[in-house]
Amino acid sequence: MNALRGQTHLFAASRRGMAAQKDVSGDTKGVESCQVESFLSDNCPPMGIYETLYAFRDSFGSFMGTEGTHPWSQGFPLTTPLEKFGGPSLPESIDVTWEDRFYPKAWGHPELRAAIVEYYNSQYSSKITPENVMVFAGGRPGIYTVMAFLKEHVQVRIGNIEWPAYLDIMEQTNTNFEVVPFTKENGFHPNNATYFDRAGLNPDTRLMPVISNPQNPSGQTRSGEELRELIQMAEQPGNGILLDEAYEMFHSPSVSAIEYVQDLDNSNVFIAAACTKGLQSPGIRIGWIVASKKNIETMANYSSFGMGGVSHPSQHYAVKLLEPSRVKKARKAVEQHYNWQRERYGKAFEDMGLGVHTGNGGFYHWLELPEGMTSAELNKRLFKRGAAILCASECDMSRPHSKDPNYVTPYSRFFRFSFGPLLPETFESDIQIFSEVFEEYRLDARDC
Repeated sequence: MNALRGQTHLFAASRRGMAAQKDVSGDTKGVESCQVESFLSDNCPPMGIYETLYAFRDSFGSFMGTEGTHPWSQGFPLTTPLEKFGGPSLPESIDVTWEDRFYPKAWGHPELRAAIVEYYNSQYSSKITPENVMVFAGGRPGIYTVMAFLKEHVQVRIGNIEWPAYLDIMEQTNTNFEVVPFTKENGFHPNNATYFDRAGLNPDTRLMPVISNPQNPSGQTRSGEELRELIQMAEQPGNGILLDEAYEMFHSPSVSAIEYVQDLDNSNVFIAAACTKGLQSPGIRIGWIVASKKNIETMANYSSFGMGGVSHPSQHYAVKLLEPSRVKKARKAVEQHYNWQRERYGKAFEDMGLGVHTGNGGFYHWLELPEGMTSAELNKRLFKRGAAILCASECDMSRPHSKDPNYVTPYSRFFRFSFGPLLPETFESDIQIFSEVFEEYRLDARDC
């Protein structure tokens, strides 16, 4: 829990910092009494999950991640070896030389780019080169960069339910986007053609779906022939795609679209990945984009003036994580451990009477409450027991970015439960706490 504890303290400090400013006399006053208008945008709320963290702290009296709390809302993996399934140890140190104190190269350290190329080419029989790889300080800066430099005639297509940060990124980059329906009727898994529907579209408009695969929050996964078809569509003239493969290893077998790309250098296919999930190292902040040489050049040019490259020590650590014999063991252990966790938590939720709409990937369960119940009320009750889930409203790509309280989400009975950071030995206590709160709420809802 230490990593999460550090994160929530930082977020809370940022929130406190926004709540008070100093006037010219040095006195601290609330924002509402400050006479100086901020030069920065007023339209920059935190990503939805942090609002859950703040609400949890206000209710429970301590931060999520401290002893006695249950981080079912959190999207990070275990950062300790998965020994039960033969997972390898994680590197404990790296060597830093005088050369590592120079400015890093804009597109990434040559050793890391080579390691990423070796990984994809050996695991998925692709034929990418280092010039197809751009290194970022985590996965989301890469995604943000792609969105920020889209041309005006490119329209993003994104599922109605997706990773909360996509909405914030699209709003801040003024991305033109259209939402693709995610419903119980289509299994929260619309077909590939839906993302490329050009009915009523200007012929000059280019289409670029943004899809997390395996999907966050539902675990729905495109693989095999379905993924091949998706990439064939994305490589057609006027089309592209941004596939966020953060959960690549959390599926049997591991899944990457690079396996099906025919001509990367003549496409607008972007594949985002990171050391965050499968390589169990969110704290080193290393991610990358795989794309055409031309698109990588544009992103590297941006890095030269807007980012300045990525920490050499972190990149060296990532090279160790990607060592071929090590990563082979890691892929197997991650797959087996999280398949096991997904299955047993899913069965427990079904036995409780929850609707389980989870796919076969990722480390989340996508769950539905019975009629008359809402995930927001469930969360308030869970807070009192030191637990929290992520309400589906935070994953709703149609909600107003301003978080208008009058907006009513069609997903009020849905929520995301994360088993990513949960130790195997907490399963029984997790289920006991959840079932007690759920059953109490269900009885109260029946009486209303």
